[in-house]
Amino acid sequence: MTATSSKIIGLSALALVAVASNVGAQTRPAAAPIRPAASASAVSQGPAIAGVCVFSVNQTIGASAVGGFIRTRLEQIVTGVKAELNPEDTAIATDVKALEAQRAALDAATYQSRGQAIQARINALREKADLRQREVKATEDKALNRVAQELEPIAQTLYQQHRCSILLDRGSVMMTNPEMDLTPAAVTALNAKLQQFPFDREHLDTGAKAPAR
Repeated sequence: MTATSSKIIGLSALALVAVASNVGAQTRPAAAPIRPAASASAVSQGPAIAGVCVFSVNQTIGASAVGGFIRTRLEQIVTGVKAELNPEDTAIATDVKALEAQRAALDAATYQSRGQAIQARINALREKADLRQREVKATEDKALNRVAQELEPIAQTLYQQHRCSILLDRGSVMMTNPEMDLTPAAVTALNAKLQQFPFDREHLDTGAKAPAR
């Protein structure tokens, strides 16, 4: 065998773990919450500075209806990925146990040959899981970029309406007077403009993209 039985058993599960443990992090940019106004008001505020505005794309998406839709849709896609990988993972684990149960009755060459075949399946499953993980990330990036594009004219409109001279990224500003923050107004405008849109998992293996449903 190319690996000891103790190393082979459970290795197939690592492919699924890689997807399950990392996909949860994929939606963090969209899920960032807007800091409550109450916590800001508890701090003594200086006067709002005329012409200075702050805005957060990530927090706007995270608090919006379309941000919630993206998170839900990504969870559905991840569920589909797990449904694809789980049966293969289970089959490998079953075959590993069966091989170990038969080990005493097998000659060394047969045992090694079967073990190598299982190891090849484990490696293939790992590669597939890694591919699916990258596809989920690419899917998320594309969806968030779509919303960011929708936000650009909203930000420009708010910038003009509030007569801003400078627009700062809220992520780089530790505290600010809430009167200078355009993020809540951007959430309202985004909800009125876009709440959901169809998208499916990107397919990086063939370069083809699944049709939107």
